Amino acid sequence: MIARRKAAGSDASASGKASTINDIARLSGVSKKTVSRIINDSPLVRKDTRERVEAVMREVGYSPDPMARGLAFRKSFLIGMVYDNPTAQYIVNMQYGALDALRDSGFELVVHPCDSRSPGYIDGVRRFAQQQKLHGVMLVPRASEDQALADMLADIDCRYTRIASVAMDEPSRMVVTHDRNGAAEVADYLLGLGHADIALITGPQAYRSAIERTQGFIEAMASKGVQVPKARVVEAGYTFESGVAAAEKLLFGKQRPTAIFCSNDEMAAGVYKVAMRAGIAIPRQLSVVGFDDSPLASRLWPSLTSVRRHTRDTGRIAAAMLIQPEAAVALSAASIRPHLIIRDSARPPE
Repeated sequence: MIARRKAAGSDASASGKASTINDIARLSGVSKKTVSRIINDSPLVRKDTRERVEAVMREVGYSPDPMARGLAFRKSFLIGMVYDNPTAQYIVNMQYGALDALRDSGFELVVHPCDSRSPGYIDGVRRFAQQQKLHGVMLVPRASEDQALADMLADIDCRYTRIASVAMDEPSRMVVTHDRNGAAEVADYLLGLGHADIALITGPQAYRSAIERTQGFIEAMASKGVQVPKARVVEAGYTFESGVAAAEKLLFGKQRPTAIFCSNDEMAAGVYKVAMRAGIAIPRQLSVVGFDDSPLASRLWPSLTSVRRHTRDTGRIAAAMLIQPEAAVALSAASIRPHLIIRDSARPPE
């Protein structure tokens, strides 16, 4: 029997093509739907039939792809990640986290970058979800902050999880990153070093994360009796180039601040560039703190003090919530609390 099956499957191997679900059905003498049920561990298949088909799959070295796994079901074994974010390292870390959760699960990750400023982007996400028959979607900031996008996914019966700095949905759909707390910790740290003239480079105020970091920092300063003047708050775009432009405004004025808190590490790197060009020594003449604790933070010189927000863990939990719905609430309640990683870029003012 084994020799006959191998001979029957030799056409595919001879042509260099991998065996397909159709080949397995033909070699096993069952329907394609039965094979798909076996692949998906359906209880609707007799034990002897399952054993026969699994033996054939082992003989020919068949490995089901995610689309084939979904043939007996309405949805595929694909998890989508939808994002609109200018920070490449953040997106890479989020993907790594999602892949950690999906490893050995049979699910695969597909990504969909979008521009949330485009009037047709929600229709684009709808087509992506429907054409791929997605099992679920991870929504990454800033896309995760769009209620109309979440409503659309609910309307087409596509499960989703949202990653955001504050709770914006049901607990079973949310991973909250508590950005406000991280920014408050920065304020406490810089005040503790003795700084009073502290500037803030924010992200775009269209991003909820930027709002939370800005308010968390300013409110923490105010709680210690220190007001941040409007002239010391510069809005930027979460990019290196925007950090350069913001730093030029702050460092080339009549009186420069003794410390700058940047709402991400990319913008902090922009401050480093301007400071070096102006002959301003970090941290002796200027303390700098970032947010994200990306790999960039430890590669800058001096190494950058930054808020670590566990991006990879966040992606892992968001993906796990989609494939383990029974554990979604417990997973969402897991602590994703940011905390400050102190390195060499800040010291007491002279």
